Amino acid sequence: MSAVIEVPPQARTEALSKEELLAQVTQALQAVLPPESLITNAERTTPYECDGLTAYRQRPLAVALPSSYQQIQSVLQTCHRLGVPVVARGAGTGLSGGAMPHERGVTLSLAKFNQILKIDPLARTATVQCGVRNLAISEAAAAHGLYYAPDPSSQIACTIGGNVAENSGGVHCLKYGLTVHNLLKVKGFTVEGEPIEFGSEALDAPGYDLMALITGSEGMLAVTTEVTVRLCPKPRLARCIMASFSDVRHAGDAVAAVIAAGIIPAGLEMMDKPMTAAVEDFVQAGYDLDAAAILLCESDGTPEEVAEEIERMTQVLTAAGATKIAVSESEAERLRFWSGRKNAFPASGRISPDYMCMDSTIPRKRLADILLAIQAMEQKYGLRCCNVFHAGDGNLHPLILFDANDPDELHRCEQFGADILETSVAMGGTVTGEHGVGVEKLNSMCVQFSAEENEQMFAVKRAFDPQELLNPGKVIPTLQRCAEYGRMLVRGGALPHAELERF
Repeated sequence: MSAVIEVPPQARTEALSKEELLAQVTQALQAVLPPESLITNAERTTPYECDGLTAYRQRPLAVALPSSYQQIQSVLQTCHRLGVPVVARGAGTGLSGGAMPHERGVTLSLAKFNQILKIDPLARTATVQCGVRNLAISEAAAAHGLYYAPDPSSQIACTIGGNVAENSGGVHCLKYGLTVHNLLKVKGFTVEGEPIEFGSEALDAPGYDLMALITGSEGMLAVTTEVTVRLCPKPRLARCIMASFSDVRHAGDAVAAVIAAGIIPAGLEMMDKPMTAAVEDFVQAGYDLDAAAILLCESDGTPEEVAEEIERMTQVLTAAGATKIAVSESEAERLRFWSGRKNAFPASGRISPDYMCMDSTIPRKRLADILLAIQAMEQKYGLRCCNVFHAGDGNLHPLILFDANDPDELHRCEQFGADILETSVAMGGTVTGEHGVGVEKLNSMCVQFSAEENEQMFAVKRAFDPQELLNPGKVIPTLQRCAEYGRMLVRGGALPHAELERF
């Protein structure tokens, strides 16, 4: 008797043409979704072809818009049975291409899951669905004198599910932590459609700390549906210092000096001259346009605590070479100071057809070094760059300005971005802080991690998703990709030989 060989579902679907696969997927999903919750028309799938990284686009095979947990489960079960990739999508504000669709896969839009399920003022927690906007959590908790601390610049639009996927931070993450530090519990589904839960509403959860694993995993391990977050009491007072510096070296050294003095500001942000010019023209925040760089340093707490901390920070900043210092005298003025920082991205969009926002981290003591290096790169690649970043924790956000309609400019922009990331690694940093790897930083991951390290990350991925159907082709570069990138760098001489030995 001959043996029966089971063909994996993914292998069966790979043998189909795109048209045949679409017909099969459509028929299967029509059985579990109402007609209005399934999009297969090419024109109607176009809005889903990219996230905030608009330079890379790909139409999905189909878009599913479930409105119940049962429908999410059924979509996942159906796609798993067929061996079809699934890319979960929130608000689409990500900046690394993490939500870019798979051309032979289903985009799973979670936009309809936008309900705040519970605010518990005594426990200081909020339980919300994955599609709730970041800022909406604070708005709902405000009546209880509470708020949700992580505040990415896109907080008016980005969703908590996406924040979990990217481990988002924000201007106040230095004092209050990233998303992972403000989570208690995450619920969702595995690729097979099985319910899964991470963390606990208690102070600790049994077993391994899988909460830290799922946070920042970019939709590769599970699909998040519900999140329970910590809420913080709103501070009685907050004031912000705006300090000007005549050169970036003094500004960078001032950041290190503030932290070295034992001060942890509520926010410590830095902008260079091109960025302050862009945002001042946009929002009239009152920035010093003659400064080579400005720092925004915020203190919050009781009036007594704020007064003492503002005085200490003023002394440190003055000693570090600040040429001008202004302190907010009202809540309206504080918000005005921050308005420029919060609008840095749209302000950049006003002065350039496109921009690519990088997201590396470096040791605080190297802030001036990386800014000077970026200035040299502007000349090397013939493109402008505006810099804004979370200076307190060394998370850079250089915005490279270019025109995506010009293939040569796009190519130079990609090279510019890779140069920033790889220079950050050489300075002791990492290729990403809070925007994720997505598709944007796959090559740069080859520089930071060895083939063995990447294989260990793949092992974690396979433990959750053996067929690699959840958001495939993102975050972790393959051995072949790293080898090809290494050969390219050798030919181009883009990295020092010590770095090339890793390939």
